[in-house]
Amino acid sequence: MSDVLLALLVTIPLTLAVFPLLLGLRFKNVGWPIALAGSLAVTGMSSLFAWDIYSADTAAGQRLVHEMAGYPGPYGIELVGDGLSALITLLIGVISVAVLIYGRTTGPQTNAFYSGFLLLMGGLLGMALTGDLFNLFVFLEIVGLITYALVASGDSGMAAYGALKYLFLGTVGASLYLIGVGYMLVATGTLNMLDLQSTLAGSYTDPLVQASFGFILVGLLLKIAVFPLHTWQPDAYTYAPDTVSAYISALVSTTAAYALIRISYDVFTVDFFVANPLITDAVVLVASISIVVGSLLAAMQTEIKRVFAYSSVAQFGMIVVAIGLNSETALFGAVIHLIGHGLMKATLFMGAGILSTAYGATTIAEYAGLAKRAPLTGGAMAVTGLALVGIPPSIGLLGKWFIALGAIEQGSWGVAIVIFVSTLLTLGYVAQIIEKLYFNAPREAEPTEAAENETVETAALSDSPVADGGRAASPVATERLAVVVVLAVSTVVLFASVDLFEILLDPVLGRFFA
Repeated sequence: MSDVLLALLVTIPLTLAVFPLLLGLRFKNVGWPIALAGSLAVTGMSSLFAWDIYSADTAAGQRLVHEMAGYPGPYGIELVGDGLSALITLLIGVISVAVLIYGRTTGPQTNAFYSGFLLLMGGLLGMALTGDLFNLFVFLEIVGLITYALVASGDSGMAAYGALKYLFLGTVGASLYLIGVGYMLVATGTLNMLDLQSTLAGSYTDPLVQASFGFILVGLLLKIAVFPLHTWQPDAYTYAPDTVSAYISALVSTTAAYALIRISYDVFTVDFFVANPLITDAVVLVASISIVVGSLLAAMQTEIKRVFAYSSVAQFGMIVVAIGLNSETALFGAVIHLIGHGLMKATLFMGAGILSTAYGATTIAEYAGLAKRAPLTGGAMAVTGLALVGIPPSIGLLGKWFIALGAIEQGSWGVAIVIFVSTLLTLGYVAQIIEKLYFNAPREAEPTEAAENETVETAALSDSPVADGGRAASPVATERLAVVVVLAVSTVVLFASVDLFEILLDPVLGRFFA
């Protein structure tokens, strides 16, 4: 497979982003099919990319490198692909297709929205594939600016508030990252990741290099939303349209965490952490606090989207703690958890969106008895919630298991205990949601609302007219349910995929910890 595939993955969505606006001058509603076509193309190319990495040609650890315009590094712009970036690009493609199908009839549907969606997808793919620290900043800014706009596309004034808050804090995070990149350029004279790895050797205790890592670390932790740098996330996730909440919760912080993994181990390397134990201790401490505090805050919430938002603070804390542990086993678990978290949060926010749209349920109390009215949505949320806890068989268990195992191998029993405590807290709020769905009497509703709501899932799965006025079933509604159910099932099926993760990640982790 040609390395030009890497360039196509980034340029296709960025190029297609022009067409919804351009064609929208003459035609209405052209944005969705263009965005879907771009997402399907990305998913297909990501699958080919992953297969190429899986194949014998690259199984020994070889990376695909594409030199933009034929200019080689370190001065030319490079796109670099390996097993780790293959997983991230595939996740971006799958979630993009799922969210577009889910949001076909809900949320923003303007051509401008779909242009923004394609730009965001292109920015996320650029972050996953770039081989240059400054170009990572460029893609980070594309992702940030488009995300602010998509969050603000909600109908309420609070959506604008959430976007403005995200804008202020996101700008701080990007600025800190850029300062760190500037220090790195002063210290080494290059920003190419492959070149930096050799250039930094022997300079790990240089104050300029240490400061560079510190600024980059804090900037990305703010983008990831690790406590106490998380304050933008709950409002952004809560007030954004349901389609946007599902997309950004699954991918935006995920790619920022991926960037931190890539920079930590492909640029600074394991030797940097060995030479600076205080830095690793600080990362582990902050991440451990984020795990506990995020879980506690999630357990204290009553609004369902805030529960899932604060849950992400805890889950990404686990991923960051694995980075600080300097353990191959823990980092393997972190990547699995990164993929699993994206799938789980997309499913949970989509399910919450269906229940909010159909039944007006936005709080845990309002979920009472809804599993009887919406058995598929309720079941999907219950299964995914248990996967978030780490109940076997689920991908949630795999990630937590290997992170905790890596902590024990490193002698960090405190981290393992923190993960166990977080799991108990997660079980607490997930069990509360499941109890409301299945074991509480339905809340009282207006007669017209009740009559309409009783038929929502029935109508979606039936070809016959529904009881409340003879309206024909909506195939789009069926697709929304199908997306949520399929994603929920995937969180269970992927429990058996540990061998596939090992094949894709062993060459990468072997290079990191050589």
